[in-house]
Amino acid sequence: MSKLLLIDDEEGVRKVFSLYLRKEGYEVFTAEDGEKGLRIFKQERPPLVLTDIKMPGMDGVEVLMRIKEMDPETEVIIITGHGDMDLAIQSLKFGASDFITKPVNDEALSIALERAEEKWNMRKRLKEYTLDLERMVEAATEEMRRRCEFENKLIQSSIDGIVATDEKGIIIIYNKGAERIFAYPRSEVVRRMTIFDLYPPWVADEFRECLFRKSCKRPYTWDQTAIIRKDSQQTPVSFSGAILFEKEEVIGSVGFIHDLTKIKHLEEELIKSERLAAIGQTVAGLGHYIKNILIGLKGGAYIVNSAIDKKDMNSLRDGWKMVERSIHKVSALVLDLLSYSKEREPQYRKCFPNDIIKEVCGLLEQHANRYNISIIKKLDDSIGEICMDPEALHRCGLNLVSNAIDACIFDHGDYNKEKDWFVEVRTALERDNKMRIEIIDNGCGMDEDVKDKIFTSFFSTKGGKGTGLGLLVTQKIASELGGSIEVQSELGKGSTFTIKLPYKEIEN
Repeated sequence: MSKLLLIDDEEGVRKVFSLYLRKEGYEVFTAEDGEKGLRIFKQERPPLVLTDIKMPGMDGVEVLMRIKEMDPETEVIIITGHGDMDLAIQSLKFGASDFITKPVNDEALSIALERAEEKWNMRKRLKEYTLDLERMVEAATEEMRRRCEFENKLIQSSIDGIVATDEKGIIIIYNKGAERIFAYPRSEVVRRMTIFDLYPPWVADEFRECLFRKSCKRPYTWDQTAIIRKDSQQTPVSFSGAILFEKEEVIGSVGFIHDLTKIKHLEEELIKSERLAAIGQTVAGLGHYIKNILIGLKGGAYIVNSAIDKKDMNSLRDGWKMVERSIHKVSALVLDLLSYSKEREPQYRKCFPNDIIKEVCGLLEQHANRYNISIIKKLDDSIGEICMDPEALHRCGLNLVSNAIDACIFDHGDYNKEKDWFVEVRTALERDNKMRIEIIDNGCGMDEDVKDKIFTSFFSTKGGKGTGLGLLVTQKIASELGGSIEVQSELGKGSTFTIKLPYKEIEN
């Protein structure tokens, strides 16, 4: 506020005030009457005016009113005498910033000027703040407009049908995807139909209940349903939707409809292809494996018959062992097929898991010793009697330990003959009531390609000696129980299979 206009008919007052005001840093303009003061004001537009209230011709109140008409933001301080208090108070009603009485002392003038400057600065800041707010509102409005346009384009370009309603179920949004699915044009639907006219009856009933009961907040999902189009054709769809709320009040609903027609066709083709592939793969895999078993049975039977004719007991025993091994393979194959093809409910009962693992190792120990493979047991002694599925543990343990022994046997022909092969079995309790069983071997190991395939059907690293079902059965059992199986392996160094099976605490 560097500019200031002083209007007073007394020359002495003008000189004294001018000296003081210039000393305070103001650029001072003076006038001896109201008419001249208004001319100077129009030309210089000072933000602050000091005017005497009683002057010949135009008095201070009229000067105030004329200035406020030209610029309402100008601060006007009235200078008055002791007998003019009524006029001074009247000037405040017309927008005067303040008034000071003659004789004017420096302190009173300084305070009045400070008040006027504070009002002027406050008004300026308020104006700037208002302009900033207006710009912010304008920017927010533009952003909202752009966002609405974007959301509208997003809704309209969606390949899925999107249908939104008000609180009464009247359709207010109906995109192009919905037009394709329902075959009703938008002009016939928006604000003309309700979802009770459009949706399948059972879907519409649930929305009706929640819209009018006004208390349902859960989203609705149907894996599959069907809608009747305008042309009376039936279209398979998946549907999901929700009731919309604002401050606990129902404001509408939204539904998302995905056309499943193409997917259904693809699924049917895929099922046919997979069924044919599975049949072919199963027949090929089983045929090859059964052929090997039959060769073993025929060979064993031939040796047995020859030994009987020759009365050679040693050959008879060797031949019978071949027959027994073939019978064992048939038994294992049938057991694997039954385990893989049937759904099995977990059978929890009290047992000692470490004893089951010991039994598994005992069953396979003689087979491992035949190939100089050590079976090492590191069982957690803290595992006592718990409640779990003992048959599942036994089956999984038998499959994994047997595979580990086979991995060491296959390693004999490819690597160092002096290698000390071993299979190590560890047990431990995990958090979340799960038991961890680790089967570690230093056999042939696997590369990444083989690791990716070991849990696929009829894949076996044992050639004609395996069905490829063992790990599939183990994975299936673990999955049915809510457990898991993982493998780590390195070619030539061995493998570690980790299986986790759930258990329950025994209640006292």
